[in-house]
Amino acid sequence: MKKTINTPRPPRSSEESKALAMVNRRFFLRSAGIAATTGAFLLGACKGDDMMADPTVDLGSGDIGILNYAYALEQLEAAFYTQVIASPYAGMSAAEMSILTDIRDHEIIHREFFKAALGTSAIPGLEVNFSAINFNDRASVLGTAKVFEDTGVSAYNGAGQLIKDAGYLLLAGKIVSVEARHAAIIRDLLNPNSIDFAGDDIIDGNGLDLAKTPAMVLPAVAPFIKTMISGNNLPKKS
Repeated sequence: MKKTINTPRPPRSSEESKALAMVNRRFFLRSAGIAATTGAFLLGACKGDDMMADPTVDLGSGDIGILNYAYALEQLEAAFYTQVIASPYAGMSAAEMSILTDIRDHEIIHREFFKAALGTSAIPGLEVNFSAINFNDRASVLGTAKVFEDTGVSAYNGAGQLIKDAGYLLLAGKIVSVEARHAAIIRDLLNPNSIDFAGDDIIDGNGLDLAKTPAMVLPAVAPFIKTMISGNNLPKKS
């Protein structure tokens, strides 16, 4: 039996509820709502015997696995920016607060969208590990944000070729464009008025963003996630 996915429900915490209330009429939700009505996000419910006793979280296979992969990354980013805004680093300017709050709002929306779209096929909430980040230090926070955003863009680029459903591919394309905007503004905060917003460390010789496979991305983000994640069943490029 198939289940039609509707607009994501807001998260339970008061901080995130406020963030969702601020952005729930933005283009992303409008686009998501349109996609849902066309049936692009109809997912089959998983069976109870698919649940694993192993504490390792398996992302799954096929398009569902790729969506869970994206959901895991969005969980990480949303948790990070929520902490950044909850405990601003020393000397954070009003402009920086505004930018980082917008990014937090976007990441929460992305996370909650994937959670609702996946329904019972969604992986559980992940436990993060931010012990290596000094949230009171601007360089530490923005440096980590740079890593997360650059990694997120390359992850979506790499996952796109693995997606079979055109509706999911369209969704990934819309999200990666937002993530790329995040990456550019974070780089500009670190190096104002420089060409680093699209540096040669993230753009190849053809002027294209780098694309990384899940096998490259998951180990890179593993130090920030306590929950053990397995992408062994994710599709691979043929």
